Amino acid sequence: MKTGHKIRRTVAVLVGVAGFAGVLLTHPDLQQPAVPTTNAVVSGNSIRALEELPVKGRAPKTGYGREQFGDGWATMQGCDVRNIILHRDLVDVAVNDKCQVTSGLLHDPYTGKDIEFRRGDGSSQAVQIDHVVALGDAWQKGAQQLTAAQRKALANDPLELLAVDGPANQQKSDGDAATWLPPHKAFRCQYVARQIAIKQKYDLWVTTAEYAAMADVLKACPGQDLPAE
Repeated sequence: MKTGHKIRRTVAVLVGVAGFAGVLLTHPDLQQPAVPTTNAVVSGNSIRALEELPVKGRAPKTGYGREQFGDGWATMQGCDVRNIILHRDLVDVAVNDKCQVTSGLLHDPYTGKDIEFRRGDGSSQAVQIDHVVALGDAWQKGAQQLTAAQRKALANDPLELLAVDGPANQQKSDGDAATWLPPHKAFRCQYVARQIAIKQKYDLWVTTAEYAAMADVLKACPGQDLPAE
């Protein structure tokens, strides 16, 4: 199977499911073990979903490390999740025989800019894969109670991942909606809705300040639904 066909098939499989929960590829030799999540179905109005999230203070960050969410990017059919998301979010994509995206164009949701992506030591970081709910934030708001498999599913879930402008991603760091929102205001409703969907799916909570910030954003888009993927 050619790499371009393989990554398109992998994208279709990965985007069409919630993380790796219940993944079954069409070829029996390529079946992947299911990784359990918590709430499998994400749907509904964002404001109502926000109202249903628990509101608590931050837990201590003690014990946090990226390794708590798995050892780097997971792989499916030889394609790592980073390249799967790049392939999903970029246009005019080129892929090499190692299932790596080598070039493409990102219509960046965080800044509204168009960014040329070129794979290379000095250029790849122009486009980064953001965990929409930062993993450090997730750790302090319920992820400590998840199993290791559930945390790995969270860190590799397409719902949780977006290809974005590298500097904007660095600026966000571990911030939540109370401390950082995309500078591209037209995307803020979708961004907050995605954070709510992730927190609903993985039984995470919000702080009082975070709740207020999300509710303020959603005033401009009361009909905003949760994203399915």
